[in-house]
Amino acid sequence: MQVWPGEAYPLGATYDGAGTNFAVFTEAADRVELCLLHDDGSETAIELRESDAFVRHAYVPGVMPGQRYGYRVHGPYAPERGLRCNSAKLLLDPYARAISGAVQWGEEVYGYHFGQPERRNDLDSAPHTMTSVVVNPYFDWGDDRRPRTEYHHTVIYEAHVKGLSMRHPGLPEELRGTYAALAHPALIEHLTGLGVTALELMPVHQFVNDHRLVDMGLNNYWGYNTVGFFAPHNAYASWGDRGQQVLEFKSAVKALHEAGIEVILDVVYNHTAEGNHLGPTLSFKGLDNPSYYRLADDPRYYMDTTGTGNSLLMRSPHVLQMIMDSLRYWVTEMHVDGFRFDLAATLARQFHEVDRLSSFFDLVQQDPVVSQVKLIAEPWDVGEGGYQVGNFPPLWTEWNGKYRDTVRDLWRGEPRTLAEFASRLTGSSDLYQDDGRRPLASINFVTCHDGFTLHDLVAYNDKHNQANGEDNRDGESHNRSWNCGVEGDTDDPAVLELRARQMRNFVATLLLSQGVPMISHGDEFARTQRGNNNAYCQDNELAWVAWPEDEPDLLRFTRAMVWLRKDHPVFRRRRFFHGRPVQGTYDELSDIAWFTPEGTEMTRRDWNSARASALTVFLNGNAISEPGARGERIADDSFLLMFNASPRPLDFVVPVDHGRQWEVVVDTALTEGVPAGTGPKVQAGDRLTLLDRSLTVLQRPV
Repeated sequence: MQVWPGEAYPLGATYDGAGTNFAVFTEAADRVELCLLHDDGSETAIELRESDAFVRHAYVPGVMPGQRYGYRVHGPYAPERGLRCNSAKLLLDPYARAISGAVQWGEEVYGYHFGQPERRNDLDSAPHTMTSVVVNPYFDWGDDRRPRTEYHHTVIYEAHVKGLSMRHPGLPEELRGTYAALAHPALIEHLTGLGVTALELMPVHQFVNDHRLVDMGLNNYWGYNTVGFFAPHNAYASWGDRGQQVLEFKSAVKALHEAGIEVILDVVYNHTAEGNHLGPTLSFKGLDNPSYYRLADDPRYYMDTTGTGNSLLMRSPHVLQMIMDSLRYWVTEMHVDGFRFDLAATLARQFHEVDRLSSFFDLVQQDPVVSQVKLIAEPWDVGEGGYQVGNFPPLWTEWNGKYRDTVRDLWRGEPRTLAEFASRLTGSSDLYQDDGRRPLASINFVTCHDGFTLHDLVAYNDKHNQANGEDNRDGESHNRSWNCGVEGDTDDPAVLELRARQMRNFVATLLLSQGVPMISHGDEFARTQRGNNNAYCQDNELAWVAWPEDEPDLLRFTRAMVWLRKDHPVFRRRRFFHGRPVQGTYDELSDIAWFTPEGTEMTRRDWNSARASALTVFLNGNAISEPGARGERIADDSFLLMFNASPRPLDFVVPVDHGRQWEVVVDTALTEGVPAGTGPKVQAGDRLTLLDRSLTVLQRPV
């Protein structure tokens, strides 16, 4: 076989039409072998003799797309020095664009012998591990154009590729659970009808099913266990894993873009699937353990701020390069529109503490590609000082955990909630204004993949995770949920009515809040996980979305609330409220005002009352301070939002001097939530009786 010197850049396997260039970084290795794998189980080993700046490389003519390969690294196995090279382990290319197969768990894929962690294991892992695949980079994108939806027009829908489509009755069975399902008209029509502008996909980077879960008969369903940061997860492909998964993913992105829907990836750059010192040797650990991972003072062990066994070394230039190369690849080659970074506080741990000015954020800030897409942080990890909501750099938006907690607390009746709720409703200026960010830095959500579904939030006080096999110890114990009087299933009509009203309250609050709303898949028709708030290992009907045969009331209500938001810029402002009349807006009224149910302006005493659980908010559509895209003045209808989170009906007085006549456009006390046809008209000074735990919205034309 001919072997040419090749190039040290780019890293990975690069097919050029005549052959493939291979390049891999390792500073720890003495020798590196490229292994070309054949379907009969044999392999051809090629030593990579060329090395530039610790990048070993070669060009092999005639190696075509679909070729499986891996690396064997010869070097020191000295865990006491943090070195875990072992040529018996076939290693994945960290830059592999596609990965074939799955790990067959056994002692063969570990670098040590079970029960003897210091003793090197020379069993060959090749027949039992995943393999890298050479891919064809060419794809006909046609006239694909990114939607580039601005944040103030964005509605995010968080979904799992398999869970969203596995039980959809309108999909061909062979497409369910795959990337191809995302491109199917049945799913796209649902998303566009709902008003979704961005599909945020739970991890689609190649991940591994944990050994422990497989032994228990479970799977890593969520996918937060990455081993390939450039490769689409092969199990979500409908027609092959020798590169077909790349084509299928690109086709899905292209179809979603044609429908005006952005694709955001939930990415896990904080750790890998190799776990701690007792984890398998699949890739990074065998290539160059101390360059990729944050090791403890005793380098046999790993620092762990992720709760998964390891953390990537964010001060390593090679780790930073890999992450940035991966991000750019998914934007330029796969055409995705943004990223949600799992446990993003770990990415800021350049040393031990969280540092918002760490190298990773510097690199993102100046990168001409990555800095231009949507960047969303999950602003916490499990390490010391890891809760960093509100502390990410100005370019970033954040999952606002304080929004989630406060909205849940209000509607379940927690005391002393009203003042903080007002801040969350109006964009969380206390978190984002001081560093120059806008309300749109707040990604608002009430539910997400992690925790109770919307249905379960109002049906369970406690988690019910027995199916996970951990004696109900896993998952969050403090859910800020309320079961409305009965735990779980019930046929009590009063309880069911209250639960339905509470779900409408959460949906309406989310869509009427300043910031960017995020809906969790299936919540629009009240899917349940039967009280399981940590379904990470439930790759079955418990976690898959159950699509209803008929259109439920909650779906119609959710759709109506999304479109109410879309139609009215007063609900999606790009600047924070001033709390006073705004110069140049031709309106003497304040842009926002707060009233007690009696119609009087809120005082400090009203805000601080422990029992306060009701208020009226005036949003002045004629006092929007930000201009339109061409500098034009934006004017909108005005709205009164009346929140009654108390356990009893309350009379609300329509404030005087803020508009003479109003129309009721939302009433969560109604089964459909939105008055049919024309809503009731009310006058200034009129009294409206709001049912306990309900929300009413009044509208006045501009």
